[in-house]
Amino acid sequence: MAVQAHSDPGFDYAELLARCEEKIGYRFSDRSLLKAALTHASGAEHRLASNERLEFFGDAILGAVVCEALYRRFPDYLEGELTRIKSMVVSRRTCAKTSKKIGLTEFLILGKGMTNHTELPNSLLSDVFESLVAAIYLDGGSETARDFIHRHLDDEIDAAAEAEHGGNYKSLLQQLAQRDFGSTPVYQLLDEKGPDHSKCFQVSAQVAGNRFHPAWGSNKKEAEQRAACNALCELRDEPAPFPV
Repeated sequence: MAVQAHSDPGFDYAELLARCEEKIGYRFSDRSLLKAALTHASGAEHRLASNERLEFFGDAILGAVVCEALYRRFPDYLEGELTRIKSMVVSRRTCAKTSKKIGLTEFLILGKGMTNHTELPNSLLSDVFESLVAAIYLDGGSETARDFIHRHLDDEIDAAAEAEHGGNYKSLLQQLAQRDFGSTPVYQLLDEKGPDHSKCFQVSAQVAGNRFHPAWGSNKKEAEQRAACNALCELRDEPAPFPV
């Protein structure tokens, strides 16, 4: 439920902002920044009181943080690959989805015309997420804003990278292993069966001393990809898709 900014002069914005702070997990020193971030132009007394300036700033912060994350996490990716992943992560669709996931639609300050919409446009939802990023940056500093962005977009980065590389599970496992464990995956050939012209190979992936569920493949490359996929799923607490 969105708020009609001027329909009730006695509306308790303090209570609204306090609930929003609880939802996003951050308490503002200057709540006027939070109110501005949540205020669409239709619900503002004048354009400078809306979130448009914050959205402009937040877009730049979001882009910089995501670019740095991609640069550090994917050292083997070329500029074109990084650009395509970034465009997916900071897209209007992804930012709007994140706004919905956080629950920001409950706290938006809109004019009467906008509250009549049964479905808010993605552009509005995307803008409020970027505005919130800027408000947190101005209130709590760059590290606080960076933590907020990572908390809500790291999964989107992983999903975009996976989509970009079309199931290159070895590459994804290497990035995750370097990021989370500071090590490189090792692949161990455990078994092989069949005649020379039609062998099958069993391989397991090992990360930082942890061996994951092995997988069979019709060649070593396929077995390693499947073993990497098993490891990724186990690290996400999901069942291995290639059980022995």
